[in-house]
Amino acid sequence: MEGKDEDVRVGANRYTEKQPIGTAAQTQDSKDYKEPPPAPLFEAGELTSWSFYRAGIAEFVATFLFLYITVLTVMGVAKSPSKCSTVGVQGIAWSFGGMIFALVYCTAGISGGHINPAVTFGLFLARKLSMTRAVFYIIMQCLGAICGAAVVKGYQSNQFERLGGGANTVNNGYSKGAGLGTEIVGTFVLVYTVFSATDAKRNARDSHVPILAPLPIGLAVFLVHLATIPVTGTGINPARSLGAALVYNKDQAWDDHWIFWVGPFIGAALAAWYHQIVIRAIPFKSK
Repeated sequence: MEGKDEDVRVGANRYTEKQPIGTAAQTQDSKDYKEPPPAPLFEAGELTSWSFYRAGIAEFVATFLFLYITVLTVMGVAKSPSKCSTVGVQGIAWSFGGMIFALVYCTAGISGGHINPAVTFGLFLARKLSMTRAVFYIIMQCLGAICGAAVVKGYQSNQFERLGGGANTVNNGYSKGAGLGTEIVGTFVLVYTVFSATDAKRNARDSHVPILAPLPIGLAVFLVHLATIPVTGTGINPARSLGAALVYNKDQAWDDHWIFWVGPFIGAALAAWYHQIVIRAIPFKSK
């Protein structure tokens, strides 16, 4: 893979200033863009490439930092009897969305900035990356999430146990079906935003799109958290749910844990199908 443009190039203006952008570009023919071939299911050359392992390390570190900051934020809100004295639900949502914005910006040029097994799964279904890379990313994301939650517990053990460790559960008053549906729709919003913000065809038309990509992705995470924290505490990221549940390791964290894997993976699959089949209509394009 080395030397095959595997890194994401962000913000490169490939056209002169006379190149039309936005709706003006819609009238252009498609000569400025060619649909890339689908990624192979298995690419042995990746296993001997340093950039492959570098990307995995980037995913590990990003997910580690994501869990560290967000679990601390959730615990800070949970420990206060009055939410008015904390950042509240809005602050939790900003913590998750802001960290995704920052971490996608930092890692997009190295690994693509997935930081979420559901995002990786959706991009794999769209054949944007090989199965080898997808499995490696998911493993590194889960390990990073576990380590991030473990560090928080390491120096706040009593509070971590008492406050639930940021683990996802279906809250009282909601059924498991409601929790599953919430996770499906929330992940759909996130993964569909990822596809749209990183669409190579839009990048070819509008040179500013790659620079802005982390912003709508982080904003999508923020908005989904605002809507779904009351229902499930907002998973939409199986690594985040696994890391908190494994380190907290109480029955209440495991009772509904399957929802935080099945829901995001279904939502990611639907988003991949919608973007590739309906929006881009890739299978129906003439050869």
